[in-house]
Amino acid sequence: MIIDLTQLNSSIKDTIKINENLSFTDEDLKGTDLIDLKDVIVDGEIYKGNLDNYNLNLKIKGKMILPCSRTLKPTEHDFNIEIDENLEENQENFKKNQKSIDIFPIIWENILMEIPIRIINKEAKNIAVKGEGWELITDSEN
Repeated sequence: MIIDLTQLNSSIKDTIKINENLSFTDEDLKGTDLIDLKDVIVDGEIYKGNLDNYNLNLKIKGKMILPCSRTLKPTEHDFNIEIDENLEENQENFKKNQKSIDIFPIIWENILMEIPIRIINKEAKNIAVKGEGWELITDSEN
């Protein structure tokens, strides 16, 4: 998701509005716990700060499809993320006078941080956790 910064650099605009629907390929999801990402909407703005730095203010919402921790069935999980970052502090290769910036890595990193450690499908709540000769033990039990 490449944003053209020339209008901010030349002071034609104070802010650049961002309103995009993102889609992700199987290649993007490879190496993560995600089965799929649906209805991902990015809404926000990028603006030039008082020290000639760029600030990114975004809201990202969508649905993650993850495997259930008990049954491995695909389970939907809604997420809602707010990002408020100074780009110069967090971008290694960001230069003050560059003409564009790709904000997809920032968005992707924040989505990955929102993946829950454990998710249980509604159907899996009724699954037996005890049987003949076995019992499910959680971390909080000895």
